[in-house]
Amino acid sequence: MSVGASRRRRQILRAGRSMVLSRADLSESLTVTGYAPPPQAAQLAEGAGKAPFIAQITADETARSGYTPRSGDQLRDGLKTYTLTDASPVYDRATLCGWTLLASGGS
Repeated sequence: MSVGASRRRRQILRAGRSMVLSRADLSESLTVTGYAPPPQAAQLAEGAGKAPFIAQITADETARSGYTPRSGDQLRDGLKTYTLTDASPVYDRATLCGWTLLASGGS
């Protein structure tokens, strides 16, 4: 694993919190450790209601369970539930090392 990927993984595990990723129909669910970076100044100026929720997860949990995040899945972070609008894989060379999840909602 490259230095950048190792640093990203350590940050997610150190600063992350438990989140639940599930299919929209709740047929599958998976508890993951996710890190949601704080919103940027531009997002705060536009209003938090318009800003997408961004969470980064490692591929550890998804690889073990065979779960592949996809658009339309739900992400529960504490009391809020978000709907994924995009799930982008993060690669370290040819190895899948994580996912960046973009979500909206927060109901």
